[in-house]
Amino acid sequence: MSESLRRRVYRGLLRLHPEEFRREFGEEMLWIFDEISATKRTAPLFADAVGSLARQWLLRGNAGRLGAEELEQPVLRVAAGPFAGEHILVPEKPLSPGRLLQGSVVAAVFLATLAFGAARPVTPSAVLAGGGQAPADGIEPGILGRVKSGVGGGVSGGVEGGVAGGVQRGVDGGVSGGVSEGVPGGVNAEAPAGELTVVAGQEGAKAAAGPAERQFTAWLVEFNEGDQAKFQEFLEKNYPEQAKRMDGIMGFRRMTGGFDLKKAEKSDATTFAGIVKERDSDTFARFEIEVEAAEPHRIVKLDLQQIPAPAEFALPRMSEEQAVAALRSEIERRVAADTFSGAVMVTKNGKTVFSGAYGLADREKKIKNELNTQFRIGSMNKMFTAVCALQLVQSGKLKLTGTVGEYLPDYPNKDVASKVTIHHLLTHTGGTGDFFGPEFDKHRLELKTLQDYVKLYGARGLAFEPGSKWDYSNYGFLLMGVIVQKVSGQDYYDYVRERVFVPAGMTATDSLPEEQAVPKRSVGYTKMGGETWKPNTDTLPYRGTSAGGGYSTVEDLQKFAEALRDHKLLNAQYTEMLTTGKVDTGPGAKYAYGFMDQMAGGVRSYGHGGGAPGMNGDLTIYPQSGYVVTVLANMDPPAAQRIANFIGNRLPEK
Repeated sequence: MSESLRRRVYRGLLRLHPEEFRREFGEEMLWIFDEISATKRTAPLFADAVGSLARQWLLRGNAGRLGAEELEQPVLRVAAGPFAGEHILVPEKPLSPGRLLQGSVVAAVFLATLAFGAARPVTPSAVLAGGGQAPADGIEPGILGRVKSGVGGGVSGGVEGGVAGGVQRGVDGGVSGGVSEGVPGGVNAEAPAGELTVVAGQEGAKAAAGPAERQFTAWLVEFNEGDQAKFQEFLEKNYPEQAKRMDGIMGFRRMTGGFDLKKAEKSDATTFAGIVKERDSDTFARFEIEVEAAEPHRIVKLDLQQIPAPAEFALPRMSEEQAVAALRSEIERRVAADTFSGAVMVTKNGKTVFSGAYGLADREKKIKNELNTQFRIGSMNKMFTAVCALQLVQSGKLKLTGTVGEYLPDYPNKDVASKVTIHHLLTHTGGTGDFFGPEFDKHRLELKTLQDYVKLYGARGLAFEPGSKWDYSNYGFLLMGVIVQKVSGQDYYDYVRERVFVPAGMTATDSLPEEQAVPKRSVGYTKMGGETWKPNTDTLPYRGTSAGGGYSTVEDLQKFAEALRDHKLLNAQYTEMLTTGKVDTGPGAKYAYGFMDQMAGGVRSYGHGGGAPGMNGDLTIYPQSGYVVTVLANMDPPAAQRIANFIGNRLPEK
C-alpha cells in the first residue's frame, strides 16, 4: 500500500472518532502519522488508532461528548509509544449493552474498510513521475555524502587552507563535495519534524520514493545513529566502495555534526538530489545520489557540494549587541562540549567588540589559552606569501606573467619551468600538486629548508595543463616562497619578517623550527586516528613554510588585517589586486592571490583559513562593514571555522 493511500485510510479512521476528540487531537495524530511514516513502519500507528477508537466509543459512557476536563493534556513524544494509550485518559465508567454493540459495529466496519484498502493495488497517481516506486517497509530516511578533495566551497570547514570543506589525508585540502581518501559527508541525527521542503511538482515524492531516495534515506539513518558496526554492514551491502573507509567516514561524522534534509529537488528511479544543512553549523550543501538501476540498487556515487545559504533558508542578521551575545553562548556551548579550545577576536574599524580565550594551551601542564597564545595557523601563511609576491610585483622585480623557469632557471621539471606562471602559483591553477603524502611522511623531519622540498618534488611533472582548472596546491605556494627568496635576494623567512610582520606590528608571528622553544606556542591536540585527544607532535613538519605551518595570535592577525586596510603593506591598487577573486572555486567563492574572496547573502568577505591535525584558524575581513573576525584553535578542524562562520553570518551587514 502506498504511503498516500495509508494516510487516507488513517485519516478515515480518525474521522470515526467522536467530534470533540477529532477537534482536540485529530490534527496532532495526523501530524504524528506523517512524521513517523517518513522514518518508521506505520502498522503500530494503525493499531494505536484502533485502540483509541475502541477507548472513545467502547469505554465511554457518553460517546458523543468528550469534554476537555476529562483529558490529560497530550504531550507529543514522536519517538515514544502509541499516542492514545499514553496520552489520553478516559474515565472508567460501566457501559450499557447497547453501547458495546454500537462500538462493535463501528470497529467491524473500520476493519473491513482497512482490509479492502490494503488489498487494492497502488494507483499510478501514487507513483512518482520518472519511475518512482512505493517505499519498502522498514526503509528509513538518510543522506549520503562523498567528499572530493579540494578547498573551495566545501562542506564543514576544511582543513588546510581553511576554505570550508572535507579532509584530504586528514591534513590538507578542504571539502568541495565528496570525500578524498575516505572522509565523507556526515549526518548525526534524524531531521526534526517539518524540516523537509518538497519542490513544486514533487508533492508525491514522499508517497512513492524511488530506489535512489530510499537508499539515500536508509544511509542517513545508519549514519545518524553512529553505530559503526551497523553502518559498516550497511555500506558493505549497499556502497562497498565507502565501506573501505570507515575511519574517515566516522571522523567526518563527528566533524560535521550531521545534516538536516531541507529540500528535495529531484527524484527519479536512479537519482535523488536536494539541499541539506549541517547540524553543527550554518553550512548548506547540495547533494545528489545515484544508484544502480537493477536490484538491489547499490549506490554508485553520492556527491555533496557546499552552496551559499539559499534565500528561503537565510539567517536573519542581528544587531552587533545581539550577535556578540549569540557568539558568547555559542562559544560556551562548544567549550562545554570539548569542541573548541582557542582564542577569538572581533573588531570593527580597529575597535575590539569581542575577545576571549578558552581551554588549555597545554593540557598536561594545565596552562590556559590567552589572547596572546601563539597557535599554529596552517595555510594562513599563504596570505603572507602572497603579500610578499605582490610587493615584488609592485616594485617591478617580479611579473605575474613570468614563468617559474624565468626566476628558477635550474628548476628540474621543464614543463613546470616553462608553463607555470606566478599567477598560476598564486591562484592554485598551475597543476603543481601537493607535497603531503607518503614521501612527506617519510622525510618529514629532513625537509628543513624550502629548497629541500624542491629537491624532493622538483622532478615531478604537471598534474594538468596550467590554467585549465583550479586545484589547491601547497607545493605551488612552496615554489612561490622559493621565488621570493631568489628575486629578493633574502631568505624567505627574513623577507616576510622584515616586509610583512614588522610593518604590521606583528611581534608574535613566525615560523621558527619546532625544536626551538617558543614559550607562548600552544600544544595542538588531535583526535584524528582515535577517540581521545593527543598531541599532534608526530604530524608536524620541521618548521612552517611559505605554504603554511607557522604560528600567530588573534591580536597579530587583527594587526595584519589593519595593515592591509591602511595600505601599510601594499598600495591601494595592489591591495585590491591581492584580495579580489580571480578563479571560481565554488558557488559564491573565488580564489584571489593567497586570499579567498566570498559573497554570502549579499555580504562580501575575504581572508584565509588553515588547518591540519591539532590546528585550525580563520581570518575573515568584511570590507563593507569594517568587521574583522579572527579565530584560532589548538584542535582539529573545523573548531575555529565553526566559530568564525557563526559570528560572520550574524553580524550586521554594515
